[in-house]
Amino acid sequence: MHLQKLSLLNFKNFETQNFCFQEKINCFVGNNGVGKTNVLDAIYYLSFAKSYFNPVASQNIKHNEDFFVVEGEYKMPEKTETVVCSLKRGSKKVLKRNGKVYEKFSEHIGYFPLVIISPADRDLIVEGSDVRRKFIDSVISQSDKSYLQYLLNYNKVLAQRNSLLKYFAANRTFDAINLKVYNEQLNTYGSEIFKRRNLFLEAFIPIFEKRYQVISNNNEKVNLAYKSQLLNTDMLSLFEQSLERDRMLQYTSVGVHKDDLQFEIDGYPIKKFGSQGQQKSFLIALKLAQFDFIKKQANVKPILLLDDIFDKLDDTRVAQIIHLVNNNEFGQLFISDTHKERTEEVVKATNKPYKIFEL
Repeated sequence: MHLQKLSLLNFKNFETQNFCFQEKINCFVGNNGVGKTNVLDAIYYLSFAKSYFNPVASQNIKHNEDFFVVEGEYKMPEKTETVVCSLKRGSKKVLKRNGKVYEKFSEHIGYFPLVIISPADRDLIVEGSDVRRKFIDSVISQSDKSYLQYLLNYNKVLAQRNSLLKYFAANRTFDAINLKVYNEQLNTYGSEIFKRRNLFLEAFIPIFEKRYQVISNNNEKVNLAYKSQLLNTDMLSLFEQSLERDRMLQYTSVGVHKDDLQFEIDGYPIKKFGSQGQQKSFLIALKLAQFDFIKKQANVKPILLLDDIFDKLDDTRVAQIIHLVNNNEFGQLFISDTHKERTEEVVKATNKPYKIFEL
């Protein structure tokens, strides 16, 4: 699988732009602000129907325009497929594959697997637990459709339970039977989510540790620790124990929506005790492990986007990534960088076909 063509219309800073890609390595070079990352984000859009960098879809429309269109043409093993994602101001986003409109975007996730490595990944270390949960969910969802459905169902019921708790508070009333219905549904979905996250991390953590050891030359020991209230008790017991607190707070304070991943280096939180270089290595290992996991589960090499990657790495780490490209571990690769000469020197060393786009 590889992306052959990309067309942008009123997407971010692009009025109209067309690209024809090489099936191995494609590089976007130019000064800051010319739109290199925006092209990578458009490719991300084709896989996930959303931006990696900006959750507000309407802000991806070019200034003073009413709509955007991102279109991609993929070469699959036996056929060519077309994906179009468009948005008009004031309307719902539309996603089509081969001319057919998706009713649910979730049906599209995993069809064109993709992994991005970006400076924005630092949020995984410095931001709250929701960012790390989204990472886990994104990796599992690309190879497990039913997991994504459990997640969507859980979040829908969670919103309903929270609304009911607010209603109780506003009307000074309480209905235990009504609340119990939501508790049981959340227990059904949440227990399955917890089970699959556990199984995922059992498989994922050794892959991640191996990646980190290679990148860091075995200098430190790293770990991912799964934090969940369900490790010690079941969902229904949690709801029972937190009932009074939930009524007071007017939202659901326990459940798998509170899960977290703790990033550790030599037994300590990397956020506090890891150097910048260690944190960068940790994040790259995390994303390469994501690539490995999806490749194994889906039996296809995901598209890999490297945003401003060489600017953030020393020569040793760059050499390591090039070694991986040489080993044919990767499929199609997209790179953005500010230095054309540096990029060309790096990709030439891979001995793979490449194309450079100056923006």
